[in-house]
Amino acid sequence: MHDVVSVGLIILGAFVAGARDLSFDFYGYAVVFLANIATAIYLATIARIGKSSGLNSFGLMWCNGVICGPFLFFWTLIRGDLKMTIHFPYLFSPGFLIVLLLSCTLAFFLNYSIFLNTTLNSALTQTICGNLKDLFTIGLGWILFGGLPFDIVNVTGQSLGFLGSGLYAYYKLVGK
Repeated sequence: MHDVVSVGLIILGAFVAGARDLSFDFYGYAVVFLANIATAIYLATIARIGKSSGLNSFGLMWCNGVICGPFLFFWTLIRGDLKMTIHFPYLFSPGFLIVLLLSCTLAFFLNYSIFLNTTLNSALTQTICGNLKDLFTIGLGWILFGGLPFDIVNVTGQSLGFLGSGLYAYYKLVGK
């Protein structure tokens, strides 16, 4: 029952946060919804396979790359992204290569921390860490960049969502 209440709070928070969104974009909402579903499945799969296979985080990342690499290559080939990359005018520019290397390094450490957190703890713990990251990102973005007017309805909705996810994690932890 507590799970239903906490998930209900998360959903209520999403509706409250988007209540004043007059530029409703169904495609945008659908993409975000599908991304959230895919992330939940991905994290649950990492946790389940990590526990059943005995692989460590590096082993799981390796298998993930080996399995997903051919699909990604095929997708970039079909969409024309590979051709665009080859014809990118600054492909061998030192500045671009340095930024690309740093970006790949950050992506590696982000993926490693996600796999490590999910295998050592749980998919739920990773979800809560993701929510905390979002909270700090939103707050820091508001402070540093501004440009977004303060809207109490939006802040209330986001707070309800964060409260719901925190309660969900608490009930799952206490229930074990």
